[in-house]
Amino acid sequence: MENFFSKKAPKPVGFYPHAKKVGGFLFLSGVGPRVLGSKKIPGVDLGAGGEILNYDIEKQALSTFNNIKLILDDCGSGWDKIVDVTVFLTNMSADFEKFNSLYREHFSVCFPCRTTIEVLSLPTPIAIELKVIATI
Repeated sequence: MENFFSKKAPKPVGFYPHAKKVGGFLFLSGVGPRVLGSKKIPGVDLGAGGEILNYDIEKQALSTFNNIKLILDDCGSGWDKIVDVTVFLTNMSADFEKFNSLYREHFSVCFPCRTTIEVLSLPTPIAIELKVIATI
């Protein structure tokens, strides 16, 4: 087993690597829309207390997809090698349709398996996080 830490993606918010290589597979830790070197989260407006005032699921999803690409590329894998995706949404009824449309556009070539789960919250003030398994 080998741990990977990408220099191109935002640092993990907890004690874990960006990814772990096991055999011919790469298991990514949960990836969200944060941006390397910035405290601003694309598509999120925060109040004075750090609470989410409003958000744009499209901007968050696209930033999340970009972070996944950065990690995969940095680890020697690639977008076309994704085999499984777990999606965590904080508001399934409001965001699923738009997210599903974006997902269809971006994952049509590799067409991985997918599970989508609604969660009450995520570790940072975001509305989406993806967990990915890819070959390497």
